[in-house]
Amino acid sequence: MPRATLPPEARLHRPSEFAAALKGRRLARGAFFIVSAAPNELPAGQEACARLGLVIAKRFAAHASTRNALKRVIREAFRHRRLELPARDYVVRLHSKVAPATLTALKRSARAEVDAHFGRIAR
Repeated sequence: MPRATLPPEARLHRPSEFAAALKGRRLARGAFFIVSAAPNELPAGQEACARLGLVIAKRFAAHASTRNALKRVIREAFRHRRLELPARDYVVRLHSKVAPATLTALKRSARAEVDAHFGRIAR
């Protein structure tokens, strides 16, 4: 069984890749996040796989520690489900202001929501 890692080829890098995925179909929406996806447009010879992009805006999470914690939680959830997901480009976007809470509570609720979204997509 391959390891559940997040190599560079499993991430979105270019603004055009983010734009295409954001224009694609919205797959899930929850209290914090919206997950959008579009088909992979990879160069010839590169194997198709699920790729992740994150959009965590400063206006919704003012503190850098909050933004970084959310990104770590989303990447970890994606890492565990990456091999089960269809080969598409996924963008997870924070769409509402984060309520004041401890980082531990925020991480728990964010992880539960992201796991539910990726679980629904993987089915």
